Amino acid sequence: MTKNNWITFILSILVCVLIYFYVTSTLSNKVLPIYNPSNFNPELVDKSLQSTNKNHIISDFSLVNQNGETITQENYKDKIYIADFFFTRCGTICPIMTNNMAKIQNEFLNDNDIMLLSLSVTPEIDSVPILRDYANNKGVIDSKWNVTTGDKKHIYDLARKSYFAVVEQGDGGLQDFIHTPNVILIDKKQQIRGIYDGTNDDDIKQIIVDIKTLKSSH
Repeated sequence: MTKNNWITFILSILVCVLIYFYVTSTLSNKVLPIYNPSNFNPELVDKSLQSTNKNHIISDFSLVNQNGETITQENYKDKIYIADFFFTRCGTICPIMTNNMAKIQNEFLNDNDIMLLSLSVTPEIDSVPILRDYANNKGVIDSKWNVTTGDKKHIYDLARKSYFAVVEQGDGGLQDFIHTPNVILIDKKQQIRGIYDGTNDDDIKQIIVDIKTLKSSH
């Protein structure tokens, strides 16, 4: 290798090192926003909360998972987690979302700080045995991911007043139905830190990046 080639080679290495440290520094200094009701499109927020501009956290919840166990906010204490809304009979967006949730699960398989939560929007249909079969078919790992059913009004109130996952307003009654691709990133303080399209590959990649950013900031 000639002297000029050596110089070019060394300069290339130096440039790569500088780029690496720049990117690492940028990521480590990134701060994810904290979302309050007033930060969202008003259509996503229950009218009673639209003017709230601080201190929003996810409300306490009580759900039943694929093993018939009661799941509450205590199961997610000091956890970063992703939440979505689905139903087992959905043949459109839900299978895509669930497959993408599985990608997130597998990315953080050995990280006990990261969990997932799926809430059925047809809880009257999605019984525990049905959820158990669904979880088995989708590769759900019980210690990482709770696939849940419960009281319909409670779940719909969570979607509209806590997670701000849906546009449609309703009362959680018999005729009420929500169907959304939105998935929500929650931090260890139960604050919303991101909202994404669970059917979009680029958004899933961004969720993974944002989870790592959020974890590094705790």
